[in-house]
This record gives sequence, structure tokens and C-alpha cells, in this order.
Amino acid sequence: MVITYFGKQYVKITQGDLTIAINIPGKDSDYAKLPHFGANIVLSSNNHPDFNGMEYANYGDKVAFPISGPGAYEVNSVFVTGTGSKINLDNKDYINTSYVMTIDSLNVVFLGVLQNADIKADMREAVGIPDVLFVPIGGKSVIDAKAAAKLANSLDAKIVIPLDYGDDQNADALKTFLKEAGAEGTKPEEKLTLKRKDVEGKEGEVMVLTTNS
Repeated sequence: MVITYFGKQYVKITQGDLTIAINIPGKDSDYAKLPHFGANIVLSSNNHPDFNGMEYANYGDKVAFPISGPGAYEVNSVFVTGTGSKINLDNKDYINTSYVMTIDSLNVVFLGVLQNADIKADMREAVGIPDVLFVPIGGKSVIDAKAAAKLANSLDAKIVIPLDYGDDQNADALKTFLKEAGAEGTKPEEKLTLKRKDVEGKEGEVMVLTTNS
């Protein structure tokens, strides 16, 4: 499994011939000019312009299967469970969907635009023990770095990837998160390649991805 990060909460996951796109910025977003690519599956956590550009995952004859809300899905041998929570962005109410995916026998959890680190019992049950946890840390429109680190620890996540700490969020978000997670020496990587053997034995290891744009 190869993970690439494009900024905000825009993530690409590839596994063999399978490509998954998550939270592509829409045409009305300040991040609309980030790269586009064809995908087999595209997920959107909510309908805010920063996360709803699902049409950009279609390329040529390749039409991505769209997932944009709570529920259970099976696509291309990938199992996806979405759990909703209420959020407010730009003074408008949304339902944010956090996703749990089984990809190449790995439990991948994408929390999306989480604004309350005290997650509900149904979400905690769905999340289980994440092999890979994507967690927002910015502190303005999402939970802050300290809350994010505490949540990741409480979920016993094996590998933790912070997202959403750009210029629109708290300036010290990443620095604070790394300190809280005991990972101050972590060096950013352009992309992350993971197999089951790479995850076994990990306990809360933080991996930072550089923004590809």
C-alpha cells in the first residue's frame, strides 16, 4: 500500500491496480488547483468545498465509485464503513463521515473533519485498533494537536499520519502534535509504502508526509 498526501485532507492510497482518493478539494475550494488523478474509489467526508471534489477522481473511461456518507460498502474487495458526526464549517452545519477501510488486510482509519475528540461509542467500535490512522490536527476547523495526539493514543493506533495543519490552521500544530506524540525527531517523507510486516509491532509511530502539489 502506497500513501501520498496532497495537502489539507487530500490523500491518495494505491494497492496494486487499485487507487483510492479521499477528500479531493472541489472547484470552489482555495485548494482546487491541487493535482487530480483517476481512481477506482473516491471518498468524501462531507459536502464542504474543501472536501467534495469527487468528480475529479474520474479520468477518461475510469469512473470512480463514490462514497460520501455513513454506511457499509464493499468495492473492489475493499470494505468501507462510514460513521457520521455533526460539525460546523464556515457557519454551516455538515455531517462529517469518518471511514474505516480494510485494504490489503490492514485496518485503515480516516477520521476526516473531526471536531470533537470525544468520539461516540459506535465510532469507536467501528474504528477498532487502527493499523493506519489519519488524524486532523490543525486546531481551527478540526481538533487541535493535543487532542489529536491523545485520541490516537487512546485508539492504540499502530501508525499515525497527521493531516490538515496548513496555513489555514494553527501555525504550531505539527510541532505541537509531534511533541505530544513523543515524535519530535520525525522527518517528513514524500510517500509511505506499507505492508503488513511493516505495521506489526508498531505502537503509535508517527509518520509525516510532505505535501505533493
